[in-house]
Amino acid sequence: MAQPTIRTVAAHAGVSKSLVSLVLRGSSSVSEEKRAAVEDAIRELGYRPNLSARSLTQNRTHIVGVLLNDLRNPWFVDCLEGMNSILQQHDLKMFLADGRLDRSSDESFVRSFMDLRLDGLALVGTRRPTPAIAEAAALIPTVVVASRDLDFPGVDVVANDDELGTHLAVEHLVAQGHRRITHIAGTGAVADIRAQSYRDAMVSHGLKRHIRVEPGGMTEDAGHAACSRILDGRTRPTAIFAVNDIVAIGAMTACQERGLSIPQQVSIVGYDNTSIAQLRHVRLTSVENATIEVGERAATALVDRIADPDRPGSLTLVPPAIQVRGSTAPPAP
Repeated sequence: MAQPTIRTVAAHAGVSKSLVSLVLRGSSSVSEEKRAAVEDAIRELGYRPNLSARSLTQNRTHIVGVLLNDLRNPWFVDCLEGMNSILQQHDLKMFLADGRLDRSSDESFVRSFMDLRLDGLALVGTRRPTPAIAEAAALIPTVVVASRDLDFPGVDVVANDDELGTHLAVEHLVAQGHRRITHIAGTGAVADIRAQSYRDAMVSHGLKRHIRVEPGGMTEDAGHAACSRILDGRTRPTAIFAVNDIVAIGAMTACQERGLSIPQQVSIVGYDNTSIAQLRHVRLTSVENATIEVGERAATALVDRIADPDRPGSLTLVPPAIQVRGSTAPPAP
């Protein structure tokens, strides 16, 4: 059966094709009676607007490109949920790309987004600035989400207040009586902020001599390797603060492989409060960085920038909280 067209909708509703087009564009110049007739015809015929044709007539695609850092991290899934809830309200759909497997693919993904003439671009997670990203940010309304690596004119940044979140993590451990607190660091600007904030928090509590930052990464394997080096050292910490939940899981595995009980012998704190942290057999204490709210605010910023692309860029930091679970306890006497 042939797909219905604007012509068939117009004939069914007893109106002109131009009036159907006005209804589809949401024009306020159509009477309620005519609008109802067209909408009834659309429902009865099962008409679906051709997005390609609509993009030509409106000079819009109603599509937002989303370039992710690593979809394996459940934080990004929650962030996307928050973004999508806002984008849907504004008739915007997402095209999703994950640059994890090959960082050079960031370039090709971004250039493909530009070729598609998308309405907006969301860059989610840590990534290095590249010529393609800089060009895209200059041509397409762009928002940077959960990252501080990119700083372009006219680009909005929406992220967690990582400095405050890190202080909450250290303060929680200090309040329990821990002094030998080690940090497993990650990579990228956000990880650097968390590492420096850890140092500052330790100094503010008079624990400068106990500062130890172990280089790591943003993956479970990186957390396992970093924690293994820490535990094989001469002085074992009583607590470990990891750059994110995935790294914390790797650290927990390294402790368990060495017969160390959590939290009786080693307390562990993660960051992101992902669904993994909330699993009953994991029960990871973690910094809640308002993941869904970050996604919602980022999508709102992108919608506003699409409407007004020339306004100045902004930085929005969403305040975090600490979610205490079973992976932390006072140190053994």
